[in-house]
Amino acid sequence: MSEVRLQKFLSQAGVASRREAERLMADGRVSVNGRVVRELGTKVKPAADRVEVDGKRIRTAGSRWILLNKPRGVITTRSDPRGRRTVYGLLAPEDQGLKHVGRLDRDTEGLLLLTNDGDLHHALLHPSREIPRRYRAVVLGIPDEEAVHALQKGVALEDGTARAQDVRVERVLDRDHAVIALTMKEGRKREVRRLLEAVGHPVERLKRVAFGPIALGKLAPGRSRPLTEEEVARLREAVEPRRPRGEKLSRAPRSRDTPAGARRKTPRREDP
Repeated sequence: MSEVRLQKFLSQAGVASRREAERLMADGRVSVNGRVVRELGTKVKPAADRVEVDGKRIRTAGSRWILLNKPRGVITTRSDPRGRRTVYGLLAPEDQGLKHVGRLDRDTEGLLLLTNDGDLHHALLHPSREIPRRYRAVVLGIPDEEAVHALQKGVALEDGTARAQDVRVERVLDRDHAVIALTMKEGRKREVRRLLEAVGHPVERLKRVAFGPIALGKLAPGRSRPLTEEEVARLREAVEPRRPRGEKLSRAPRSRDTPAGARRKTPRREDP
């Protein structure tokens, strides 16, 4: 019967990323067969051992990814004390345990990913990965070259400089409105809205049309679909560290004190 590290088991079950699972273990919130486990090297047999977090039994599930076209007026949260509609009200019962990958504010529509893959979820949202998010916005006014240049150069907001990439005015709707397409590589709260307002073009309607390599396509608002295996593979590729073109992996020189043919210890690679 195969064994797996406890933190990997918790990640595969969609409880948390591996790092977050290690914190749960350190806090004494994880038990195996009734015994609290804090040792990070602990392994479990998923088919035989009883793993609990905060007293709730955790069972493994295969990796599952859902693409949802979030409508306007729906909030990205599991429940709302004010009784507003949430994205989980749009999902099938078997998808209620999935975690949303980032958020879209109440008035923003479009692509939202949900998953039970804790590690990839964590990696996609990590700022160092700079996963591009593509948006289409209906804005007040017609952005000129100066406004487009300012968006690309960067605008100082209260929480730091924000900038967009691949900014273009797609079309002019009338004398007072235009559609602008832009790509962001951060996911700060209401960042697109604040950025466009800062250059004098408040957003009247905002839609996310792509997250990394995944595009919304023609999926109707309020509908969802599972990602294909190819799409999930492309997400994994998107978070892999990139080497400059032409750069080759170098082999560390063997120490004079290391006998020929002996294996060298390599530094442990931290989980993302």
